[in-house]
Order: sequence, then C-alpha cells, then structure tokens
Amino acid sequence: MRAAVFRKGSIVVDTLPDPKPVEGQVLVRTVACGICGSDLHAAKHTHQFVNLAQRAGNRWSMDADRDVVFGHEFCCEVVEYGPRTPPRLAPGTLVCSMPMTLAGETVQGIGYSNDIAGGFAQYMPLADRLVLAVPNGLPASSAALTEPIAVGWHAVQHARLTAEDVPLVVGCGPVGLAVIAGLAIRNIHPIIAADFSPTRRALALKMGADIVIDPAQNSPYETWLQAAKPEGYDGGRYAQLFGLSPKLRPAVIFECVGVPGVIQQIIEGAPPSARVVVVGVCMETDRFEPFFGIVKQLNVQFVLAYTPQEFAESLHHIAEGRVDVTPLITGTVGLEGVDNAFADLANPERHAKVLVDPWQ
Repeated sequence: MRAAVFRKGSIVVDTLPDPKPVEGQVLVRTVACGICGSDLHAAKHTHQFVNLAQRAGNRWSMDADRDVVFGHEFCCEVVEYGPRTPPRLAPGTLVCSMPMTLAGETVQGIGYSNDIAGGFAQYMPLADRLVLAVPNGLPASSAALTEPIAVGWHAVQHARLTAEDVPLVVGCGPVGLAVIAGLAIRNIHPIIAADFSPTRRALALKMGADIVIDPAQNSPYETWLQAAKPEGYDGGRYAQLFGLSPKLRPAVIFECVGVPGVIQQIIEGAPPSARVVVVGVCMETDRFEPFFGIVKQLNVQFVLAYTPQEFAESLHHIAEGRVDVTPLITGTVGLEGVDNAFADLANPERHAKVLVDPWQ
C-alpha cells in the first residue's frame, strides 16, 4: 500500500506492506482522513511530543527515530475480516472508529504508532468491536470529522452545564468550533466566541455561535459580562456582598487555544465563580498565578478526547444534521499533497480542516 510517511522530520510518500487483520480485526480501506493540529505538533516538535507522551504514561508509544504514519480522524470502507471473525458488515460499507485497534487484549493506538499505519495510508486493521457503520448515507468526508467533533462534544458533556450558563469559547480553531457545535446541540445560549482570525470567527457563526469577538478590538470578558448580567445588575462589592443586586448568570469558559499564557489571561479576565474547561492541548511549559483563581474561587478542569459513547453520539449528530461539518472542510489532498498541507494549515486564513484521500 502507499502512505504518507513521517520519516526523520520529513513527510515522504512510500510503499509499505499491506496490513493483515488478525482475529477480531477488520481490514479497511481509508477513504478520507483529517489532518489534526496534534499531527502538526508531532511533526514540528517530535522529540518534545514523544518525551511528554512518555512522562504522561506512554499514552503514545512513538519512537522519533522510526517511521510513523499519522492520521486518526478517518472514515473507511470495509474490505475483509480477520480469521475467526464473523463478518458483521458487508464489503464496501463506510465505517468510522475511535483511533485504536485491538490485538487480542492488547490496545494499540492508531495515528502515532510505529507499528500500525494511521489514516494517511491506504489500509488499516481496525478492531471489529469498535467499528461503527456510517448511517443515513453520510459522505465519507463528513463522517471523517466524527473524531474532532467528539473532542468538542466530550468537553461540553463534562462541563456540567445548566440552562442558565453563558459560555465563552476562547479560540475558534477546529477544537473551539467543535465545542461551539456541542454547545449548540445542548441549546446553551448565548454562545460567545473569541478569535483573532476573521475566517475563524465566520466559521464560529456557522457552527452556532451567537456573538463573535475579535480580542484585538474588544474584550471577550466585557462582552461576556454584557450578555450575562440581568436587568438592575450592580457589580459593586457592597451590592454583591449584601444581596442588593441580582446575580450574574454563571460563566463557563472553554480554553481552546493550547498555547502558553492563555490560561493566565482567562483566570485574570474570568468573573468570580467561573468554571474554566481547558480543551486546548498545550504541550509546552506554562505559568499562571493561582492568586486570581483563589480570590475568584474559580474551578479549572482539564479534558481530553472522548468516550466510546460520545464518539458514537458525535457520528449520529453529524449524520442526523445536528452538526453541519461541511463548512470546516476547506481542502482535500492526495498523499503527495500532505507535506504542503501541513505547512498551509499554519495559516488560519487559508484552512480549517484538510482531508487526505490516500487514493487521489
């Protein structure tokens, strides 16, 4: 099979042996696979990526000195089942799966493994028990975005939301846009979103945001306050201390940037008693001043990935039209175009989500 291989700091197209499914696995043909920001980071800061994974309990057992085929946001077609594995789905059935497979009772990740190629390859061996048939005639390009949408859905599910909450999404890259989509599904409004990029702000509106903010022009936190304060609100300490003013609606702030300094900015700008949900994956050392969180009694929560149920729910949200992912798809490339796509994705005005078609 052909694949876009990350090899010693570069992405090259090469021919690899076709995978052979073992018992409990199904061989699939990759139809579409999204390029994730984590792929960009792993390619640019490989040794840091590997070191952090090792320190965090070997979540990604990737060897920087060996070949790896990225790709964990995929939609595929069923080809054939492994030995002693009853065929559940007919050949050609479109399927999605969480990016992992099983060999016996061993869980193997897909996308950052040196031993199992990810979705930038033409074939993969998936675990039959994790494979989900794509419903409602959903095209593979849309189904491939199940994984990133599930990241946002997971964050929203774990934010302990109520109908009174007013959410603020800081950062409108793919992660922030997925959070906005999840908030819209939950009907939590108004949704306020902030990003420096005009293109990303436009996408935020398409995904369900009610108010978008350019932080270079307006404070996201002042905008949030104007949306959250009730009639007759008095923010003075005396009025608040003695209950002489109605209370602000609760704040839930989603950090979806993942670069150093953003958490500090949020805890400085957040209103008292806000809940901060950290969704952006920062892989660098960061600093913040706990004093702001202490005096405001903030709640800070970190989230990652999704559960199998949330992944399945996300696929159905897309298939049932509750999330329209088509505005996020801004390009498709073949294997030869993966290297340039990595460079192009650094510019938020050019792309949101680029899909790889290994057969193009």
